[in-house]
Amino acid sequence: MAVSRKIRASIQKSSWIRQMFEEGGKKKVEFGAENVFDFSLGNPNLEPPSRFKQILNELVNDPAPGRHAYMPNAGYVETRQAVADFLNKHNRPDFGSDEIVMTVGAGGALNVVLKTIINPGEEVIIPAPYFMEYDFYLDNHQGSSIAVPTKPDFSIDFDTISNAMSKKTRAVLINSPNNPTGKVYTEEELKELANILSHYSEKFGQTIYLISDEPYRQIAYGDINVPSVFNLYKESFVVTSFSKDISLPGERIGYVAAHPEMSEKGTVTAGLTLANRILGFVNAPALMQRAVAQLLDESVDVSLYRKKRDLLCEGLTSSGYDIIRPEGAFYLFPKTPDEDDVAFVNALREENILTVPGKGFGGPGHFRIAYCVSDEVIERALPGFERVLKNYRK
Repeated sequence: MAVSRKIRASIQKSSWIRQMFEEGGKKKVEFGAENVFDFSLGNPNLEPPSRFKQILNELVNDPAPGRHAYMPNAGYVETRQAVADFLNKHNRPDFGSDEIVMTVGAGGALNVVLKTIINPGEEVIIPAPYFMEYDFYLDNHQGSSIAVPTKPDFSIDFDTISNAMSKKTRAVLINSPNNPTGKVYTEEELKELANILSHYSEKFGQTIYLISDEPYRQIAYGDINVPSVFNLYKESFVVTSFSKDISLPGERIGYVAAHPEMSEKGTVTAGLTLANRILGFVNAPALMQRAVAQLLDESVDVSLYRKKRDLLCEGLTSSGYDIIRPEGAFYLFPKTPDEDDVAFVNALREENILTVPGKGFGGPGHFRIAYCVSDEVIERALPGFERVLKNYRK
């Protein structure tokens, strides 16, 4: 056997997103890139803020010695302090550099947290639909995911959360704004979730953490507020990256922040730092750490994503699709006309429209559209979306 049984099984159920993205590459060769409408991958089409290139140029030409030497495993102290100062503008707790670990993207940050807190056989509750690579991350650390359904509007169903709680529960993992739905959890929802976690932590005599995955935090529309978990629950982590809000996905730079009042915080942060090293990440990229320290208040022009959302939602609604308008991120998660979301996605593929079936996110009967593409791609794809739905309803 060429690979382990676990990896062989994982390959067979690996990400639908990547499968469709790779299919898109083949179709672009066959039909021409301009004739393929690829909504499969959440790869931002907006360029980073203009200051990024200016800062990068200054850093590359910095003559100071030791700029590419080893660093503390948690990352540069000055970068971590810059992140802490940024968090202190938006949160009631008082952060310092010791609560921050710079990581290789949000995926790296989440693996660092899970490595630190998960014992073999423990569980993490995740509201579905969700980014299914969470399952693989948990498996990396001998934990398992317990997916619980959300309400029809994708808000948190507290009964399903409570019913899933057990002595094996180590954490609840949320993602807001959400991939794939674009849902933003309200402060009232997060307060209720914090109450549930406090209740069951006391009942079971163990800490149940709240982990908030927030790479889309700054991509929220209109008056939508993305509340801070740090203001509501002290046993909490935030994991995030600069991939979406300043369009740096290929640079793999992010961080994990631990609540300053967390129980046994010193041991937890020491664990995060050790996990960062022994997982093989060792450090987040040095150059990017220095760059993002100067870009914490920057963001892409969110109004451009909002325009794309509105263009897509209005077009699909007029064609008869059943949608819930996203409040943030750059994903739409419409219902399919029947329960077979894979078949519907395959029908769209015949129109050279590439989307991802909802089952790839634990949300069957839906499909995901990543609208971080040009307005032209959306406009040219809309007639194909309409044709497929009409054919399904004949």
